[in-house]
Amino acid sequence: MSLRERAREGRLPNWAVRTLALGRREVLRVVRRPKNTVLPPIVTNALYVTVFGVILGARIGDTAGVPYLQFVIPGLIALGTITQSFQNASFTLFHGRWEEYVESVVASPMGHREQVTAYLLASAVRGLAVGLVIFGLGLVFSEIPVRRPLVAVAALVLVVTLFGSLGIAGGLWADDFDQLTVFNQFLIQPLVFFGGVFYPVSDLPGLVETVSYLNPMVYIVSGVRFGLLGQAEVSPVVSLGVLAGASVVAVAAVLALMARGYGLRD
Repeated sequence: MSLRERAREGRLPNWAVRTLALGRREVLRVVRRPKNTVLPPIVTNALYVTVFGVILGARIGDTAGVPYLQFVIPGLIALGTITQSFQNASFTLFHGRWEEYVESVVASPMGHREQVTAYLLASAVRGLAVGLVIFGLGLVFSEIPVRRPLVAVAALVLVVTLFGSLGIAGGLWADDFDQLTVFNQFLIQPLVFFGGVFYPVSDLPGLVETVSYLNPMVYIVSGVRFGLLGQAEVSPVVSLGVLAGASVVAVAAVLALMARGYGLRD
């Protein structure tokens, strides 16, 4: 039964039908272009797992009391989830503005809350799917435990919410592809790589370690790492609290931008 038929029978309210319809369109955009959307992150993370986890891990041995591959996999899952959820939301809005088909969404009966929810749902599907693939790649080479599944799920849901929101903001802000690339390459990627993905933050010298805790990526990686390994450098309560607070602020900011029509009615 289609969404429209369910709406007619009263099984779904109209706002849910509109939200799911736009979310479905965004998911199909990803599914129908796997060479551009799904395959690149799989290849990239397969290289990360092989080079850092397997080859380098054989030389390093244990890190923080676990094999290096097990240590690095949570960080790679966080990295893949972050980049894909951000790229999904940022590209769809920027491309829609560039090709002017976003006007059909703006002119539709959908409210700004429904639009934001749909874009976030689509970003979550893509980000979590890539995170699951990276987890599967890790299982090919080593046993990856899942000690605290609820913590892992909560951390990843907050991650896709936060970076899906940042992706929406980036897609509304960018005026060309160069600006969109700058937002990702010079802000998100450096924070990710200095966020404890490949090394324990506690191994850094005093002042550098202290400054590192100002990096929100440390709390993201620690949250996912605790969910999988049952241990992390930051308490899961602190990690999830920081992520929840940042997500609330990001979603509220994006809702305000969409309500104003920022980047959509210029």
